Amino acid sequence: MIKIRENKAYIEDVCCLDLKKHYGTPLYVYSVGQMKKTINELKKAFTSKYPNTIISYASKAFICKAMCQFIEKEGLNLDVVSGGELYTALQAGFDPSRIEFNGNNKLYEELEMAVKNNVGKIIVDGEEELEYLIDLSHKYRRKINLLFRVTPGVEVHTHKYITTAKEDTKFGFPLDEVLEQVKKVSDEPYLEFIGYHFHIGSQLFESQPYVNALNNITPLLKETYEICDEIKELNVGGGFGINYTDEERKSFSYFLDPIMNKIDEIFNHFKKERPVVTIEPGRSIVGEAGYTLYTVGSIKNIEGVRKYVSIDGGMTDNIRPALYGAKYDGVVANCVESEKKEVITICGKCCESGDIIREDIELPEVRTGDLILIRSTGAYGYSMSSNYNQLLKPAVVFVEGKEHKLVVKRQSLEELIMDDLEV
Repeated sequence: MIKIRENKAYIEDVCCLDLKKHYGTPLYVYSVGQMKKTINELKKAFTSKYPNTIISYASKAFICKAMCQFIEKEGLNLDVVSGGELYTALQAGFDPSRIEFNGNNKLYEELEMAVKNNVGKIIVDGEEELEYLIDLSHKYRRKINLLFRVTPGVEVHTHKYITTAKEDTKFGFPLDEVLEQVKKVSDEPYLEFIGYHFHIGSQLFESQPYVNALNNITPLLKETYEICDEIKELNVGGGFGINYTDEERKSFSYFLDPIMNKIDEIFNHFKKERPVVTIEPGRSIVGEAGYTLYTVGSIKNIEGVRKYVSIDGGMTDNIRPALYGAKYDGVVANCVESEKKEVITICGKCCESGDIIREDIELPEVRTGDLILIRSTGAYGYSMSSNYNQLLKPAVVFVEGKEHKLVVKRQSLEELIMDDLEV
């Protein structure tokens, strides 16, 4: 939600230069208004349109205590994939009955935390995990709702690292093996099978792969009804693509209407009541609502080759360009428009040649001390940040209207080494 006033960039109604003055750089900034707008669009296209549906925010995109509290206030459920994400949600006071625990290779102690805190659903991803849950259910004598993650075997057009439903993947059970695991649950007094989960990939712009996945799991659903009276829930994941540079972001209805039509078709054919349908958007809620502010440092112009503009962050706060070849757009926040423009490469301060935030971007002439704003960094920037080269993790700020609030403080040098032990 960028606004331009007097040739300066504003996030909602807060000038980026004021944010730099208050909090320094690098700085992650989230537009609360943009997140609310996106969530309302999701609700209109899904939960308000189709009964018995749930939106569960995929917290791996961005999580902190303030984000958990925001998501709960907005009426969404929460998807976590680790003990750390679960602990963050619990410490934020998030209702555990509205948490689903996802992810491959959940550790025993992570599952124990979930069971002890009465997490609403656990999405089983492997045989060993089911054995852990059988043991824990007897140990604590608590009911545990289970979905089984399956691999529907569909190909999608996205980066191979964020394709999750092809046959060759670390996630989920093969379709021809999962039913044997479901059968084990029927003999357990504290475990309840409630349905299936799949996730086909991320940053997707086509709806047909979701329909293909539903077609592929239809025989499994039919076989399940032969051993179970009811399938209570079907979780179809997320992955709806966003705009980083020139991508055409599709409406949520573009994805969700074909998904729901296919699900209705399947269960009408079975003459069964449609189960609750859950989606897990993450990036599509926070991606375009997040921005990163950097201060320009050294500038190196190689005549006839490239002009490198160094910033005070880099791959430690945004690994996606190095990891996925991701591209981002940006502006010079203190001088958005100028007749004099140049093509530059924005590079980070890590000791890596691959520490590039954006190659060959046309911007107004940049000088040391200028403020660079990079768009659409709300997903996986903070979540995947690191201390490589002992760089400090940036602060996180929420902006709404004219108000701005620190929600994650900047890491200090003392905190950087607080876990080090002397020998």
